[in-house]
Amino acid sequence: MANKPSLLSTLPTNPPAQFLKDITDGFSETQMLGEGAFGTVYKGILQDGQPIAVKKLAENAPVAPEKQFKIGVGNLMAMQHPNIVRILGYCREPQRKVIEQSGRYIIVDVVESLLYYEYVPNGNLEKYISDASASRPDWKTCFEIIKGICQGLRYLHKEMDRPIVHLDLHPTNILLDENMVPKITDFGLSRLFGEEQTRINTINVVGKKGYMAPEYLYRGEISTRSDIYSLGLVIMEIITGKNSSSSDKDMSARDFVDKVRETWTDEHIASKHSALDAVSLQEVRTCIEIGLKCVDIDQNKRPSIVEIVDKLNGRHAH
Repeated sequence: MANKPSLLSTLPTNPPAQFLKDITDGFSETQMLGEGAFGTVYKGILQDGQPIAVKKLAENAPVAPEKQFKIGVGNLMAMQHPNIVRILGYCREPQRKVIEQSGRYIIVDVVESLLYYEYVPNGNLEKYISDASASRPDWKTCFEIIKGICQGLRYLHKEMDRPIVHLDLHPTNILLDENMVPKITDFGLSRLFGEEQTRINTINVVGKKGYMAPEYLYRGEISTRSDIYSLGLVIMEIITGKNSSSSDKDMSARDFVDKVRETWTDEHIASKHSALDAVSLQEVRTCIEIGLKCVDIDQNKRPSIVEIVDKLNGRHAH
């Protein structure tokens, strides 16, 4: 693709809202790719047939003031890493809207905020995790996915001017490209909305609370360690083929964690993965061990992302 200039490479970073509306077929339901804490993502098709993803931020999303928003998005657009979804541009436009209020129609000004991203063709990780899924990847691919997610998170936590805490890491925010390379999306929202607002919005999204670290969910404490907690759950879901938040009652996913701790012994790993060679079995063990450390209730006992990446790459083998 690199040899012929695509329309994508000539797209302005700040296209008009109408353009993004047109390529998504007027933000039609048929083009919808998914919904997140702050808006809905649609598939847009450029004139040369190339797809992009357009995120329409919810109208009531408490977006930062224009200047701050621009700087925030600019910083996010500068980020480039193979395991991070690239943000290609944004649009903020005031729109006049007619709304009905107590029987009268009034015109209000709303700001429409849109972001557009590279399109990642294989959808999100959620649909590949379950044991029952026909498209569940083999262990080698699973291990590469785990490593890729960790490398992406390392980039966010360690390679920015200040760490970007994701705050909402779970399988639906991890996309897979045509080669099953994982790419983290929906990061950096706290830079556009503010941390407290990000927390309120993500907590209100049903079913994702289980991925949130207890100190973040209950006390609003924000640090890179809360992402590590979420990462631990994602790693264990990939390995076990089970979803951690199968019941709404269990908000903190502790039942899932306890079950993994109990059942995923060496014998269980060996019998569940009887076809794997010794090296692969050791990888499974290492990943389970990392996953369980990541979800320690005591945030100070969780490993840092650098330690995790080192361990996955076989350094500091104990």
